[in-house]
Amino acid sequence: MQFFFTPMFFFFFPQDIYFFVLVIPAMIICGIASARVQSTFARFSKIHNRRGLTGAQVARQILDENRLYDVQIKLVKGNLTDHYDPRTKVVALSQSVHDSTSVAALGVAAHEVGHAIQHAENYAPLKARSSLVRVTGIASSFSMIIIIIGFLMFESALGFPIIMIGAALFSTIVIFQLVTLPVEFNASTRAMAALRAGRFLDESEETGARKVLSAAAMTYVAALLLSIMQLVRILLIANRRR
Repeated sequence: MQFFFTPMFFFFFPQDIYFFVLVIPAMIICGIASARVQSTFARFSKIHNRRGLTGAQVARQILDENRLYDVQIKLVKGNLTDHYDPRTKVVALSQSVHDSTSVAALGVAAHEVGHAIQHAENYAPLKARSSLVRVTGIASSFSMIIIIIGFLMFESALGFPIIMIGAALFSTIVIFQLVTLPVEFNASTRAMAALRAGRFLDESEETGARKVLSAAAMTYVAALLLSIMQLVRILLIANRRR
């Protein structure tokens, strides 16, 4: 449940209304989504499941039920740093999930196991996202630099083409985040189905776990929106100054 956010483009031009009209509202939405997932997780971290099972125990049981005996569970530092690593087949659970018996912890743990199940089943969107990771990392590092160089050279013949190269790199981030949406929503669907099938939670507890996962999913939607707004802003500025 690690959240991927787009790099910020804090450069300004005279009469840059697009930053205020497009980017700032998207930033506010991202902030609201982030605050909501933190508050929702904190709220349901205080409600413990009646069976007294920890996030790690539930994750292990769901993995075993799906015959994923080779997938390991690892404790990692941090809060909401939970994730699944397909390279090492490790479900990494944060300190607030691994040993916790809260409804929130079970929801997050089951979600990460959902990614392990996706991996085992060769879930197409997960494969697509994995193939984009390296390209996206490069794009995240260099797209902003290339775009700024392009704007600094805008009066020359090379300015606009350089901006378009940077925008093309940045668009891979948008594609990555777009592909991430079905991966995350599907993992949450699998998580709730597994929790229900294993009777790990009663009906009221399921509601809490679902709210935690829904709040987390909205952070991915907000991050995608911010990336799209930044890309649109770059293209509009470039075309206005062309």
